[in-house]
Amino acid sequence: MKSKHFIFRELEERIQKRLFLGKAIIVLGPRQSGKTTLIKKVVEDSGRSFLLLNADEPDVRELLDNPTSTRLRTIIGRHEIFCVDEAQRVPNIGLTLKLITDQIPETQVIATGSSSLELHSSINEPLTGRKYEFTLFPLSFAELAQDHGLLEERRYLEHRLVFGSYPEVVTNPDQAQELIRLLAGSYLYKDLLMMEGLKKPVLLEKIVKALALQLGSEVAFHEIGQLTGADSHTVERYVDLLEKAFVLFRLPAFSRNVRNEIKKGKKIYFLDNGIRNALIGNFLPLTSRTDAGALWENYMVSERRKLLCNKGVDVSGYFWRTTQQQEIDYIEERADRLLAVEFKWNPGRKASFPKTFTNAYPEVSTMAVTPADYDLFLTQPDS
Repeated sequence: MKSKHFIFRELEERIQKRLFLGKAIIVLGPRQSGKTTLIKKVVEDSGRSFLLLNADEPDVRELLDNPTSTRLRTIIGRHEIFCVDEAQRVPNIGLTLKLITDQIPETQVIATGSSSLELHSSINEPLTGRKYEFTLFPLSFAELAQDHGLLEERRYLEHRLVFGSYPEVVTNPDQAQELIRLLAGSYLYKDLLMMEGLKKPVLLEKIVKALALQLGSEVAFHEIGQLTGADSHTVERYVDLLEKAFVLFRLPAFSRNVRNEIKKGKKIYFLDNGIRNALIGNFLPLTSRTDAGALWENYMVSERRKLLCNKGVDVSGYFWRTTQQQEIDYIEERADRLLAVEFKWNPGRKASFPKTFTNAYPEVSTMAVTPADYDLFLTQPDS
């Protein structure tokens, strides 16, 4: 698996179908998740002429900051597709993209961004009703299984749980530890610390490490604050920034019918197992770890999220717990069904679903996911 060939991304077909429908295409996602490679593949396969500019370059940022439509026509020239990589670096990029979409409708605009914070704030209002938005995650289990076969990808399970699924890590497994360390640094220090108002990198590092050590557990911001010397509002703000920079995501508590259900709880998962392990500096094999179950749960929840997002399936994810400590790892709610899932790293451990839950929600389907049978859960969105 050391070849450098292009691994097919599930978003490719969805993006191709949105070309030249009169709207800008926005692709968000963490750095190094493959956004540039994906966009190049899409535009090259389209057979149309294209111009790709990288807004990490200062002269590109200057060129695209508040230009007139006449100036934009000169910049784009005869190209049919106009791509801006790392578009969040351009001030007022939303207005620029809106101008192209409205005034030069024959040109397809594609923009990528490595953090949703700046890009969302600068594109959402100007581009209301004028954009298709996609999120490109690191490689998914489904994409990797499709690329080199289910059996081989299953053999890499322990490697994925420790080192994650970033494209560079996947294609260079022998250098995985060095590469994921570099990526973790890029995550936190290149993107987050460039954000206005984030003045305390030491505090950010403390908070993200504290969250990494509570993987799979219910998180209380005031407790994280006590551990790190910050107030709960500061912790929540930093968590919000980490979520918008594609480092982690929140899973809220599910609550509908039962009186003693926890209603305002939250669990925090990392988008990629490798990033989490790099943050705490632990790359030990699973047989030498005490957190194998938590890594398994993080991998399953994050991979399921990738699958559903890549397929464009609209669902809501939760966990469930009562004040008596009855719990279910993962709840999935969609219009016509409710699914409750328990993740068991040890296939010999039996999963049980509290009667309190099944009696309150008789329409629920239940399933246990173990390393023996997890591939169905990560390849079939309706499973």
